[in-house]
Amino acid sequence: MSQTGSLQVWCQLWGCGPRMLPRKILFLCLLADWGWACIDPQRPIEDVEHYMRNLTTNTSSQRLQSLLDKQRAIHKLEAKLKEITFSTENVTIEVEAIQALVYKLTCNFSGLTINSSYLEKAKTRHFMQFPTELTQHACKANQKLRLICIYFNMNDFFQDDDNSLLLNNNILGASLVNHSVSNLKQNVNISFWHNESLDRYDLTCVFWKEGAGKISWGAWSSEGCKTVLEAPYQVICHCDHLTYFAVLMKLSSTKISKELLDPLNYISIVGCSLSIVASLFTILFHLYSRKKNDSTTHIHMNLHVSVILLNVTFLLSPFLTSLSVGCVAIAALLHYSLLSCLTWMVIEGFNLYMLLVRVYNIYIRRYILKLCALGWGLPAIIVVFLLLVKTSAYGYYEIQIQNSLQNDTSPQNASMCWIKSREIHWVFVMGYVGITTLFNLVILIWAVKMLRGLRSREKWESRPCQDITTVLGLSVLLGITWTLAFFSFHPILLPQLFLFTIFNSFYGFFLFLWFCAQKRHSNLEAETSSSSQMARTGPQNHNSSKRCPQPSSLTCLFRPFHPQGISHQDGEVEKDMECPGT
Repeated sequence: MSQTGSLQVWCQLWGCGPRMLPRKILFLCLLADWGWACIDPQRPIEDVEHYMRNLTTNTSSQRLQSLLDKQRAIHKLEAKLKEITFSTENVTIEVEAIQALVYKLTCNFSGLTINSSYLEKAKTRHFMQFPTELTQHACKANQKLRLICIYFNMNDFFQDDDNSLLLNNNILGASLVNHSVSNLKQNVNISFWHNESLDRYDLTCVFWKEGAGKISWGAWSSEGCKTVLEAPYQVICHCDHLTYFAVLMKLSSTKISKELLDPLNYISIVGCSLSIVASLFTILFHLYSRKKNDSTTHIHMNLHVSVILLNVTFLLSPFLTSLSVGCVAIAALLHYSLLSCLTWMVIEGFNLYMLLVRVYNIYIRRYILKLCALGWGLPAIIVVFLLLVKTSAYGYYEIQIQNSLQNDTSPQNASMCWIKSREIHWVFVMGYVGITTLFNLVILIWAVKMLRGLRSREKWESRPCQDITTVLGLSVLLGITWTLAFFSFHPILLPQLFLFTIFNSFYGFFLFLWFCAQKRHSNLEAETSSSSQMARTGPQNHNSSKRCPQPSSLTCLFRPFHPQGISHQDGEVEKDMECPGT
């Protein structure tokens, strides 16, 4: 029955004439509350707008905190938007700090992009992009398709236990009515803009996880979201679900002051150049004086070659940033040389273990060949794998510089060719450094403990200065100084930067000093051994016992050894390790 026919029936029952019809209709509306006859279709929208305005004005009141808590307030707003009626494809409701958009969707959904330009009262620029996959599960369940988007320009309702700082205090929420959206294969993309550069901040895309807070009704979590700093003023969040999104901000603890950039550059250039020259001298001397089948010398030479390669690529890296292909190549080579250097440090630790434990009868077939395959092959496999899996892993990389001078218009960032992906950097640089240094640290502690036990058993004279020098030399040889990379937080950032730069840029030079110290000890021990043998040939010393000179360091432990263990070429047994005069 039509509305006109229904009114005529009611008029007959009430006995109303044509003139009394409007008055009777008004009376019926007041009594029966017929929405189709009396209520303006815009009235529910006005109710939602009134509720949103109350939320913005009463956020700090005791009434909202006690009678209407924040969680219930958000859920009630979502319920009101869910039940709103409108005849168009979408409706927009705006107040000063909250804006809402409601869209009617169909199963032929082809994607949707919502821009902040659609909102008159939006204070900052942003947009949300929804994939075509959004409605697939809802269409299978024959559910009502309605997308609700809510934008908050305040964080009063989403304060976590730590009162985290949010970019622009913006929270962008999205939900599909009567359907939970998660684990999307096509990400929802949310972009945030800021009117100032975000370079000096660490930014993280997060979503509001209800029930995760201890004090608050939720907490911010980064699960399922990826953060991309598209430009100094733009952050893009790629998330696989729908909820309330924001960007956490905190001052970066790794920013380098511009005033420190020049001295750090000078130290790096001088240290790397000196290391290259020192490593070349060491290699030439090894080639001149090395003995046949001296595996320890072979390992030292390979370590020096990797140090030269690392320093050369590091010095060339900043000069190739303008060449796209060249920058990718030098960045991959720099990463390869770093991994090779770290791997040869581990090989040095393993070789030290073999020298200390398996002193006699060490038999490893093709020992040096296998070590070379590990030291040079494993880093090559990693770099090639990264190039094949993610071609954009290497290239132009900016080092963020913090400038304390407000009126300085000079370039703020330094650049080089390096790894661009933060995930790859943490796994294949920091993770690799952590594993290698942890292994060598265990070897170092074990070697020092073994030396102390040997000293106590043999009752050698204690020489603290030489022992400290030996431990420091082994620490440099095994790359323990790379552990400084894990101490780049604010309280000790300044000394860490200088110590890390000095120790690792002068690494080749320190290895040269270690080689010179070892050579000097070897010469002194050889002279002592010759003197002892000459003394034993005299008539007064023919009964003197033979013994190894009292070592003050691990010099004897670094004698060349033969990986073949027992040599059958001359029918003689060769001991892998022995002190002079034994």
